[in-house]
Amino acid sequence: MSDQKGRVVIAGASGFVGQYLRDAFTEEGYQVVTVGRTGDAVWGNTLRIRELVDGAALVVNMAGKSVNCRYGRRNRAEIMRSRVDTTLELAEAIRTAEQPPPLWLNASTATIYRHADDRPQDELTGELGEGFSVSVARAWEDAFFGADLPSTRRVALRMAIVFGDGSALVPLLRLAQAGLGGPQYDGAWVPTRSRLRAGTYHHHRPTRGRQRFSWVHIADVLGTIRFVRDHPELEGPVNVSSPNPSDNRTVMATIRDAVGRRFGLPTPRWMLEVGSFAIRTETELVLKSRWVVPTRLTQAGYEFRYPHLRGALAGIIAERRQHRG
Repeated sequence: MSDQKGRVVIAGASGFVGQYLRDAFTEEGYQVVTVGRTGDAVWGNTLRIRELVDGAALVVNMAGKSVNCRYGRRNRAEIMRSRVDTTLELAEAIRTAEQPPPLWLNASTATIYRHADDRPQDELTGELGEGFSVSVARAWEDAFFGADLPSTRRVALRMAIVFGDGSALVPLLRLAQAGLGGPQYDGAWVPTRSRLRAGTYHHHRPTRGRQRFSWVHIADVLGTIRFVRDHPELEGPVNVSSPNPSDNRTVMATIRDAVGRRFGLPTPRWMLEVGSFAIRTETELVLKSRWVVPTRLTQAGYEFRYPHLRGALAGIIAERRQHRG
């Protein structure tokens, strides 16, 4: 393996985005090493992690338990721990390295912003939200930016929902193919004391399937990382999201068109609650209005490879068909 372009450390490389980045940087000629539950270093072995980050050209952290689960006490603790503790451990490894990496990019989430159906949220004027998911995002970024690392530029990638072959798009494609690809409607639902206390209850907003849907193609996640690498003026939070966010109704209609389904049954809140309990996930993932725009990237001159939803979906579906055969 060539070390000509330097070493890239990818933490959380077993996930969908991490695997994509690992393959891309390897192909680009970097020596790619990984940190995770398995890999070139494992969490808890800070000395070994320090060896990997020492002299590295770039560190990218994508570690974190999937939020596609029920937000019970145990899962909430693991969602928080898997983000904050891993970020703190990387910070300590970088702090004590003899040659700290010049750039560290850490995953974050566009969910840090409030439910927004009135105006877009960006890094400059966006308003942070409340509840469990936002508290995780805040703690994650606090751990990332809190350490004193004067030699390492840091960028938090506030990523929208990532689309690609194998991503969160797959279950939406399956719903559309089964005739269930209509919009998801918000509605009244009885809150429990425990969910209100934990901040996991989704408060009803009458969006009628018009809740905003921010997304990004995985190729533009990679493109953003390369762009940030090559633009040293960028640091701090950066929204990684298409400049053309959609809404739930349009997203589902576009997915139906892409798979050749003319009709999809809409799903009301009560059905979503029952279904999400059955498949062990949360309704917030489809009912919260995420209206996020990448102001810092576009102002810096980044050109999205997939700026529009229809083109992005067409490319992903064509890729899936090619892989199948």
